[in-house]
Amino acid sequence: MKRPSAPPAASSAAVRFRREIERAEAGGVSRDAMTLRLTYGDAGQLRRDRTLAVEDISFSGGVMRYLGVAIAQGGVAESELAYQDEQARTDRAS
Repeated sequence: MKRPSAPPAASSAAVRFRREIERAEAGGVSRDAMTLRLTYGDAGQLRRDRTLAVEDISFSGGVMRYLGVAIAQGGVAESELAYQDEQARTDRAS
């Protein structure tokens, strides 16, 4: 008897956020204006991803960066790419 086919693999955090960063950049947002707000799980997955090029992820000055975008770990239920103007709106609403 044939085994049932496996469900499609979920894309990794690296692949998902690379696409989102590139899409935002194509829309005119600079990488300096972006922040990846990641769950601890997604941040850990990025740190352990052996498929990433050495230059894709960095740790400098106490800040983890992916493709030049700063990462804020924890405090979110679902990981997201935030833009600086979006953060300002969120801060004003609080």
